[in-house]
Amino acid sequence: MNQILYSNIIGSGKPLCILHGFLGMSDNWKTLGTAYAENGFEVHLIDQRNHGRSFHSPDFNYDFLVNDLNDYLLAKNIESTFLIGHSMGGKTAMQFACSYPEKTQKLIVADIAPKFYPPHHHDIINALNSLDLSELKSRSKADEQLQQYLSNFGVRQFLLKNLYRTEDKKLAFRFNLEVLSDKMEEVGENINSTDHYDGPTLFLKGSKSEYITQADIPEIKRHFPNAKIETIDNASHWLHAENPTQFLEKSLVFLNNDLP
Repeated sequence: MNQILYSNIIGSGKPLCILHGFLGMSDNWKTLGTAYAENGFEVHLIDQRNHGRSFHSPDFNYDFLVNDLNDYLLAKNIESTFLIGHSMGGKTAMQFACSYPEKTQKLIVADIAPKFYPPHHHDIINALNSLDLSELKSRSKADEQLQQYLSNFGVRQFLLKNLYRTEDKKLAFRFNLEVLSDKMEEVGENINSTDHYDGPTLFLKGSKSEYITQADIPEIKRHFPNAKIETIDNASHWLHAENPTQFLEKSLVFLNNDLP
């Protein structure tokens, strides 16, 4: 029997699945998830494999992540869903929509394009691997050590949200650092070259982010011919956290357009 992804389900109504990015987890979307629930959606905040509270596995690429989402929908008796994915989660969402268009009502992709991205998380991975969690007694001590490698406070806080205490009171990461360190190249992989999804699609890019550029638009349109591309002001790659008000507003207009 396939293992089913962990999720936090909020609200009732039209199903909306949200997929976090690399080294993230479902909790990152809790505030926005609650807002979507208040607007008539049954929100499924999902931890992808090797992240959050979902299962760990040595197998990690977008084919596995797409199959995980399909297994999740089957387990929850969801015939079709609205889908939001950020960064790595956006790649999963794009590939899922192309592979299962009949199960995808509308697609929102947050700050990622259908192209290959060279591995660029080495600083973060090296910083995380430098921590000896068996010697650390608190989150603040972990932050002190990370600070030697990562100057950005927001990035450190994002990563340290993954710390928790095991049953024997030791600190551990929820993500599977060993596998994710080894599979960084998989995170940058593109969706399959001939795939396309003809359904309604919205790409949201951060105004300060370079993950989606003008040069990417033809490739976006090739895979997603009905895609709209809009910008979230005063936001970089973490656009949903940096400008949640505008992110919610633009996404709700798209999700609710033409709905009964």
